[in-house]
Amino acid sequence: MADVVKPTFLVDAQSDPVVIHIDGRASFQNSACLHDFFTALIRQKTLRFVMDFQQCTSMDSTFLGVLAGVALELRKHIPQGSLVLCRVGPRNLELLHNLGLHRLLTVDTGEMAPALNASTALTSPPDLDELENARLVLAAHENLVGLNEANRAKFQDVLTFLQNRVNQG
Repeated sequence: MADVVKPTFLVDAQSDPVVIHIDGRASFQNSACLHDFFTALIRQKTLRFVMDFQQCTSMDSTFLGVLAGVALELRKHIPQGSLVLCRVGPRNLELLHNLGLHRLLTVDTGEMAPALNASTALTSPPDLDELENARLVLAAHENLVGLNEANRAKFQDVLTFLQNRVNQG
């Protein structure tokens, strides 16, 4: 059986804006490292980001909730930060619109991206334990509900399950 290429986020944290390329599937399995990356840079007052979705094969609600949380956090700063998604394909664009993220961040569907160079792979943190993972996924889904109340019906079962898991400790 052929080795499966692990999805990665390639970054250039020194550029302005910071560039992030998604290579493969963006999901709950690899969102923790991206969340940690954004958190660290925002703490350092780095507030401008561009994400290249050209090689993003798919994304799930946890990843989208992490993006929503980042965009909400960037809005709290003065001056406000920015998160631009570029070269977003039709399927991913549909997901962004269905959950309302297009109202929170900038989506550039054009094929002409500026010179976006990113060559450093984000490394995954040590595996989160089950409780830490549940907290991350719960927060991501709460971000989506906070963004658009209509998302509550879409994720109610997930929210209930995760809240119960987190409450159990």
